[in-house]
Amino acid sequence: MRDLKTILLAEDNPKDVELTLEALTEYNLANQVIVVKDGVEALEFLRCEGNYKMRQKGIPVVLLMDIKMPRMNGLETLQAIRSDAALKMLPVVILTSSREEKDLIKSYELGVNAYVVKPVDFKEFVSAVKQVGVFWAMINELPPIGDSSNGDKS
Repeated sequence: MRDLKTILLAEDNPKDVELTLEALTEYNLANQVIVVKDGVEALEFLRCEGNYKMRQKGIPVVLLMDIKMPRMNGLETLQAIRSDAALKMLPVVILTSSREEKDLIKSYELGVNAYVVKPVDFKEFVSAVKQVGVFWAMINELPPIGDSSNGDKS
C-alpha cells in the first residue's frame, strides 16, 4: 500500500487541467496531483528521468491521460507503459474528448483500465472526473508495485 495517493494527470489543454484539478481537490482525493503536458513528460515522471530525476520514487495511484497530446500521444504512452515491466501494472484511465471508435478499441487493445469521454457540459465534466477520482484513488485496490523500480532497462 502506498503512503501518498499521487495522481498523475497527462493533459495539454490548460482549461481541462484546471477543471480536472478543481474536481479532484474538491474531494481531497490525492495528496498531490502532478500535471504533465504530454506522454514524453509522463514517462519521464514515471521513470524518474529528466526534470523528475530527483523526485521520490514511487508509482502514482492512477494516470489520467488524454489521447491527443503533442510529442507523444496517449496511445503511444499507454503502449510504452504496458511494455515496461516496472510500469505495466499502473492503472491508466484515458480521459478524452475523442468519441472515435478506433481510439476506444486501440486503448483497450493496449491495456487501458478505463476510457472516459469528457462531457462538454462543465458540471458533467466535473462530476465525471470526481467519479473517476473517487474510484481510482479511494475504492480501487491496487496490486503491490515495486516502489524502488524506476523503469531502467540497462
